[in-house]
Amino acid sequence: MDGTEGNAEQPGSAERSHRSSVSSVGARAADVLVYLADDRVVPLAVENLPSLSAHELHRAVREFLQLPDIALEAFALWLVSPLLEVQLKPKHQPYKLGRQWPELLLRFTDAPDDDVAMDEPSLQFRRNVFFPRRRELQIHDEEVLRLLYEEAKGNVLAARYPCDIEDCEALGALVCRVQLGPYQPGQPAACTLREKLDSFLPAHLCKRGHGLFAALRGRGAKAGLGEQGLLNAYRKVKEAVGEHEASLSSYYRAYLLKCHELPFYGCAFFHGEVDKPAQSFLHRGGRKPVAVAISLEGVHVIDSREKHVLLGLRFQELSWDHTSPEEEESVLWLEFDGDNEGTPVNKLLKIYSKQAELMSSLIEYCIELNQAAEAAAPQESVSGPHSAPSSLPPPAQRPQLRRQGSVVCSRIQHLSTIDYVEEGEQIKRVKPKRTTSFFSRQLSTSQGSYTVVQPTDGLEQG
Repeated sequence: MDGTEGNAEQPGSAERSHRSSVSSVGARAADVLVYLADDRVVPLAVENLPSLSAHELHRAVREFLQLPDIALEAFALWLVSPLLEVQLKPKHQPYKLGRQWPELLLRFTDAPDDDVAMDEPSLQFRRNVFFPRRRELQIHDEEVLRLLYEEAKGNVLAARYPCDIEDCEALGALVCRVQLGPYQPGQPAACTLREKLDSFLPAHLCKRGHGLFAALRGRGAKAGLGEQGLLNAYRKVKEAVGEHEASLSSYYRAYLLKCHELPFYGCAFFHGEVDKPAQSFLHRGGRKPVAVAISLEGVHVIDSREKHVLLGLRFQELSWDHTSPEEEESVLWLEFDGDNEGTPVNKLLKIYSKQAELMSSLIEYCIELNQAAEAAAPQESVSGPHSAPSSLPPPAQRPQLRRQGSVVCSRIQHLSTIDYVEEGEQIKRVKPKRTTSFFSRQLSTSQGSYTVVQPTDGLEQG
């Protein structure tokens, strides 16, 4: 690994594009570079690097940054490159996985050989996909909140988290408060925002062009309103009361709470493609690139170009399976309730991706964690009166985004799905109880809206 000494450092843009964390040295002491969400670098001198586990390296990062114990659960080590992102298990050995990176790319991506040969992962300290949102509400350490805030902000600005313009402005206003201080009437705030607009809003909202195509797509007007809307939202940011003047914890927390309204917050991203709806009887629609976001909350399929959700499902609302390249093209199948011209049907979405195996395994593990948490909840409630009372109020229910046309609402009409019903049985209910399905893998719960599934003989395009 490349090495530097001293405190966490900020690499230049050229250096960030060629990050390297995995060294070619043997058992002697080596410097490991671990990157934080704000692009700072934590250099660590370690012994016997090839056998060092992710758990040991994670502990070294926590000690370097002087983070509290909650950071052990809140963060994980990731190997990240433009082609693949992998959260490491505590037992994984980052050095060995780095050495195996070309093999992982060949197995889980469609990258050309030249790109595989040039790609090199960096070791990053990121939010743990399996860290529940409710636990974030219990964090008080400012540095932990700041790291979570920086990562969430990066995902919003990069449009990995699709947000409506109103939410982008509200989140951008909190970034203004963190970076520029309290809003002061009479100061040239508008000029400052204009010069650094891409530090507060996603890039597609910072474009000032109002061409014909932008107007036809409904984006020209929105882009023009972003700057003024951000300034108005900045004016409305309330100052924290009762906290130390230099503390920014309340604004970090407010940013995270706003992000909690996004159903895909804290997810892991995977690359894939889906079929476009056929434009005519003789003209197939082709495929469109998508990002598949999986978290403890469920699965979301996001249009990579349009920056909006195509399909969002909780685990209770879906069944899934995957096919491997040995069987046919690598595919993740999602099955869910829907309707076809008013008739209730089962819908199948086919996601083409060499990462289908990874996605299927993550869905299964998230369901297992959720079920374990639900099973533990009654025991906690029984022992609750005997434990020390908490100073925190119970977390409020997460509000649902219900704006018409919101980017976080599903757009099933933009997907090409396979629709089917059970032959020989009339469907009388909008949400029929079903006894047939293609897949046997699903969330088993008495409260779920998805019934037990059984395999059938074949598939036909609906």
